[in-house]
Formats: sequence, C-alpha cells, structure tokens
Amino acid sequence: MSAVATRKPSRRNKTAVQPAPPIRPGMEGGQYKPFTQPDLERVHALVLKLLEDLGLSQITPSLEARAIEAGCWVDENGRLRFPRALVEDVIARTRRKFTLHGIDPRHDLEIGGKRVHAGTGGAAPTIMDFDTGKYRESTVADLYDVARLVDRLDNVHWYHRSIVARDAKSVLDLDINTTYACLAGTTKSIAVSYTDAASVKAVIPMLDAVAGGAGEFRKRPFCTAVCCHVVPPMRFATESCDALEAAVVAGMPILLVAAGQAGATAPAALAGAVAQACAEVLAGLVLCNVIDPNCRAIFATWPFVSDLRTGAMSGGSGEQALLSAACAQMAGFYDLPNSVPAGMTDSKLPDMQAGGEKGYTISLAAHAGASMIHESAGMQGSLMGTSLESYVLDNDLLGAILRTVKGVEVTEDTLNFDVIRDVVMGEGHYLGHPQTFERMKTDYLYPDIADRRSISEWEEAGARDARDVARDTVRRVLSEHYPSHIPEAVDTQLRDTFNIILPKARMRPGNGVW
Repeated sequence: MSAVATRKPSRRNKTAVQPAPPIRPGMEGGQYKPFTQPDLERVHALVLKLLEDLGLSQITPSLEARAIEAGCWVDENGRLRFPRALVEDVIARTRRKFTLHGIDPRHDLEIGGKRVHAGTGGAAPTIMDFDTGKYRESTVADLYDVARLVDRLDNVHWYHRSIVARDAKSVLDLDINTTYACLAGTTKSIAVSYTDAASVKAVIPMLDAVAGGAGEFRKRPFCTAVCCHVVPPMRFATESCDALEAAVVAGMPILLVAAGQAGATAPAALAGAVAQACAEVLAGLVLCNVIDPNCRAIFATWPFVSDLRTGAMSGGSGEQALLSAACAQMAGFYDLPNSVPAGMTDSKLPDMQAGGEKGYTISLAAHAGASMIHESAGMQGSLMGTSLESYVLDNDLLGAILRTVKGVEVTEDTLNFDVIRDVVMGEGHYLGHPQTFERMKTDYLYPDIADRRSISEWEEAGARDARDVARDTVRRVLSEHYPSHIPEAVDTQLRDTFNIILPKARMRPGNGVW
C-alpha cells in the first residue's frame, strides 16, 4: 500500500481478491494506559466537582436559558453550574459513534470506540515559502495548496484547515474563503473554525451547493465546525458559543475544543490539566445535547504544555505526549468520540527534532486509542508555522505509526509449525515460501520517502535526504492535481454569491506557480 496515492490504473484482474492492506483508517488502539483504573475514577470525580461546585462563567443568554431548562443553575457569581446527574446522563446518552462524512463517500470515517484516525489541524499564521525557505504570512492560495496535497496523502484521513488565510480582509471573508479553499482542494472530510454564528449561517448555502442543493448538506455533513467554546480556565467564549449553537442547529459535526496551557491557563500538574480540560469539554457537550441530543459531538480535550522557564508553548515535549495520551484514555473511560493534539513539533524545520517529537507524541496518542489525532501532519514551530514538505514526510511517519497500532496478528497461520518445519528441513530460508509472498503485502508497509537502500546505493543515486525527496512529491502533486469535484456551474454560483479571493486561474494547471 503506497503512502502517497498514485491513482495509476491497476493491471490486475478486477475480479481477483485483493490482499488486505497492512494499515487502514480506524484500527483499534488503547493498549497504552498512562492512568490506572483508580486514577481514571479520581480524575472523573474532580471533573464532576469542578462542573457542579465551580461551574463556568460568561455563558451566553440563549445557551443559559437552554441549560437552565435542562437542570443547570446560575450561582450568585454568575457561574453556570452543572449537576452531576445531568453530566452523567449526558455522557451516557451521547452518541458513541457516527460517520464523519467525506465530500466523497470513499473518505467516510467511522468515529468512536478506540478506532484511531489521524489528520491535520492548527491555525498557523505562517508558512515556509517553498522557493525561498523563509517563513511568510499564509494565504488562501496556500490553504488550497495544502488541501490539494492532503487529498493525495493516504495516511492523512481528513483536512482540518491548518493555516490562516492572512489575505482575507474581514472575519466573514476569512471564514467563507477558508471553507471554499478546503472544499475545492480535497474530497476528504474538512473542518473549519468559525468565528461566530454569522459565519456558520453564511457558509451553509455554500455547503448545500457542493452537497447537491438546499438541505443536502445536513444529510451527509462533511464539514465539521471547530468550536473553542471555552477560554480556560473555566470560562465560556461568547462568540464561539454562538457559533456552536448555530452549528448544532445546522446539523454540523462539532469539535468541542478546550485548549488550556499547563502552567498558564491550566494546572501545571498534568492530572489537574486533564481534569480541567475534561470538565470544560463536558460543559460544551451538555450544551450541544440540550440543543440536539442526536448531535455529532467530538470530545476534544487539547491541553497544551508550557515551557515553565519561559512560558512559551512546547508542543513537542514529552509532557505533551503524556497529556494527549491521558486525555485519550479519559475519553475512552467515557466512551466518547474524541480528539487529541499530537505532532506539534517545536522545531522550525522538518528535521531530526521534528521527526522525534512528532513520532513519540503521535505514537502515544494512537496507542492510547484516540479517535482522532489532530495536528498530526504538517505543523512546525509549536503550531505557528507549516511547510509543504512536512505533510509528505509526516504521511510516511503516520503510516509507520499506524502499522504499530495494528500490532502483531496471532492466528493459526502466523504460528504455523508446518511452515517452519518445511523451511528448516528444506531450503533453509523463507524467501521463496508461499507464506512470505502472502504476508509481504498484508503484514508489511513500504514507505515512499524513508530510504532503506544501502549506503553505497544511496550515494550512487545522489545522496539526497528525505526532505529533498519529499519536495519532489510536493512539486509533482501540486503541479498535476487540481480537483474538479465541484461542478463548474456550482463554482460559478459560489463566486457570484460569495467574495471568493482565490482566482479561478490559480486553480488550473499551468498557472505559473507550480
């Protein structure tokens, strides 16, 4: 199974049974457990206490009315309190799994349980220019290019916008153009962080148009609303709560994000940071459920780490790996579809530091059973930057990590005495054995970028490093791959209706950029 999709026609007999690939979206994790069972119960006890005895401030009037009707109350300090019985009832009745739809149904993902998926995320304000190697402000065109690249990377399962379009002139233009660039650049599921309710309401006609007409998006919602509904510690974010309410009403999946920073806006103690994040996300989950009990809500506990010497974010730290894995385990304790962040290297380059930090943060999250691992591809500089070649390199890395999640298969065939006896008593090696031919496609993943040749072969081929090889893939994909799943008439309609910044000529081969 190639990590980078090639779209080459197969010469095989179409009726032949194809061997199962060594990895696929949704393999089950959960073997790594940073918390013991008593630990989980103690964290949960604090979560319930925070919600009932402390609550959250700054609730919007509309959501306050809904919450009070459901059984919450506002105390003398204006803080919305959540009774334990209500919180536990919402946890019990929340959807355990649902389909996260792709624009193309081939990319539908079954979210829930401990089925592991990996994708993009973040809101980087800069991108490393592909030609100069210097960071610059990111644009709508960059957002579209990243979407096109992700569209061809098999181990990146969705596209959550990972950079900010700095050339948008207003908040509404930003959200509209972000949605358009994501829709036009990939057929995978997309996610956008909407600023307020006005933005959510504005893009619904766009999503409907791409889905096939008025009301069609609700039937297969392929765009997730990313809602940072809280400002840690334990305060609601007014505009994001308005966006949350509008998105739930519109039938959009909701990524409920609490992104405190340990030692700054969350406790420095890692267990305390997990508990606060869980409380903040559960508060959002209650609000979603009182709007629509059948909503597609994703429990996104995203506590980040501060370097306590400077206060700067440290997305690639060992502590971050532990926090994300612990949050994934807590979500498993609640049996809720969930998301955690991993892959947020502090390195500014796709170098050894980046590979190491991405490797251990993503691995721990995957093995802890995270439903969705966000920020797992492309991010640099503690989420402040991105680079195109990083997506290709990380796609290779994700393939290897997902292979470890699949684990070692133990069956009658894999523990076959006859196979070993035949080789020992026969040719003395397994190279030509039928089991070897069969297993080489079902048990082994072959990278596109990582180089396994001998030193002499590598030197004779030019001694190129992985980043240089990844740049070849970027050039090839971005010069050739211009998705055309949005019909021309629909695109014209969108451009007539919305202030689309991305020129149509920029979305065709031979545009002078690639």
